[in-house]
Amino acid sequence: MTPLSPRPDRPTTTSPPQSPIPRQSQSQSRSQSRSPRAGTTSGAGAGAGAGTGARARAWAELLRLPALFTVPGDALAGAATTGNRPNPRTLLAIASSLCLYEAGMALNDWADRTEDALERPHRPLPSGRIHPSAALVAAGALTAAGLTLAARAGRPALAVAAPLAATVWAYDLALKRTPAGPAAMATARGLDLLLGATATGGSARPALPAALTLATHTLAVTTVSRDETRGGSPLAPLAALATTGTLAWTLTRPPGAPGTAPSRYPAASPSRHPAPVFSRHPAAASSLRTVLAAAFVTTSGRPLLHAALNPSPPLTQRAVGGGIRAMIPLQAALAARSGALASALLTAALAPAARRFARKVSVT
Repeated sequence: MTPLSPRPDRPTTTSPPQSPIPRQSQSQSRSQSRSPRAGTTSGAGAGAGAGTGARARAWAELLRLPALFTVPGDALAGAATTGNRPNPRTLLAIASSLCLYEAGMALNDWADRTEDALERPHRPLPSGRIHPSAALVAAGALTAAGLTLAARAGRPALAVAAPLAATVWAYDLALKRTPAGPAAMATARGLDLLLGATATGGSARPALPAALTLATHTLAVTTVSRDETRGGSPLAPLAALATTGTLAWTLTRPPGAPGTAPSRYPAASPSRHPAPVFSRHPAAASSLRTVLAAAFVTTSGRPLLHAALNPSPPLTQRAVGGGIRAMIPLQAALAARSGALASALLTAALAPAARRFARKVSVT
């Protein structure tokens, strides 16, 4: 697993990747032998292309590129709480989050390389497609890049990115299989949202309720994932289902309603750059929150209910996958609650792309 997105650490039965070059027939081999120059040139080009494509796919599997679509929404939701439109510092926060996320992915496989050799030999490191030292170097380089980008966004952003990076490394190297693992992952996801807030507005305080919401969902999903390889008690899925329902109810409540944190979006808006608020379109605001909350419940709640009724490994794994995908509508709903319509719609638009790319490269 990585702190920014729960990843199931389970044995799989994925077949080894097929070569993109079809096997030549006997007649083709004979025809090429009659034309050594043409055959050599063509074979070299195809081999080079196949080698480059195989290496690119191996790194895409190691870094789990489709899961990247769950990251930008953290910073956008955090930025929305500050009362400012996303600005160049917000983009730096997103880039920093992406680097730290991918650092966690590479470090995760490096730390699990011995276990994966037994349970998931098709993964890039145990299969030999990527050397373990290359994965470790990539994790270090991506961490350095993430911290550098955060520093460019300002000292407040760096003050959040540094503990975020430390949490990523501590989780992958020490905390993953301890009782503190789910809490560490939840902390990292909450910090990722605060990174967007501090980069955009300089303060993490207005983003604390949204960060707590995202961290609570992450904690629930990660707790369920602890039993996904062997199944177990329905208590964890039931608790996660109750958490999903509570969070969804909170998301549908207008800012400032009883039981919700007051919105600081209009109040924090600077006079030179007024924030886009829903004050003139309350019906649109309510409708958007309802739609996004429904998408969150459907994506996360339905598989959790199935896992609670039958906590078998396959259904538990589906529940974890649903919880990961549900982060996107959750992030969008958090942005919408702060009044950032454009950020909410942009975040929600990432969901179809995530599903499409996940069909090519697994996110687990």
